[in-house]
Amino acid sequence: MKSLNKISLALAIVLISVGLANAQSTRKDRKAAHVAEIKTIVEAQNYVFKANYVSPTRGVGRALTSDYDMTVSKDTISAFLPYFGRAYTAPYNPTEGGIKFTNTHFTYNLKAGKKDGWTVTIKPTGKDKNIGDWRDVQTLTLSISSDGYASLQVISSNRDPISFNGTVEKRGK
Repeated sequence: MKSLNKISLALAIVLISVGLANAQSTRKDRKAAHVAEIKTIVEAQNYVFKANYVSPTRGVGRALTSDYDMTVSKDTISAFLPYFGRAYTAPYNPTEGGIKFTNTHFTYNLKAGKKDGWTVTIKPTGKDKNIGDWRDVQTLTLSISSDGYASLQVISSNRDPISFNGTVEKRGK
């Protein structure tokens, strides 16, 4: 009877360890697929940065409870982000607060990180006819990890810099 219990216990341990090894390889496979997807969308310039935390230069950072994002495609950059901080000039239209613009003329510089991830530098240019869309934002620097987490720093000509944390996701059609 004792040997039957020992054999049952040994068999249970073997089955559990095989199940755990299989679960770990499945988790690794899912992570590798996610990393490959992030790499594909970043290199193809086809993603959305979803902001969930803001860190102004002055004041306290805060979690964002509404949907704020920046959409990047090969031909268009579109931003809908909040702004907290000091503005050095009043906006032309006071109802248009935050960082809101759509731009079709910009430079996109993608650089691989030292360990993993990428640094994307986006600079809107003055070729758009609607000068109000891009006049304030000078540089957008997006640091993206291979896991899809990202940090965005916005440098403006008329405002203090501001940073956002969030995730990078595939752009929906």
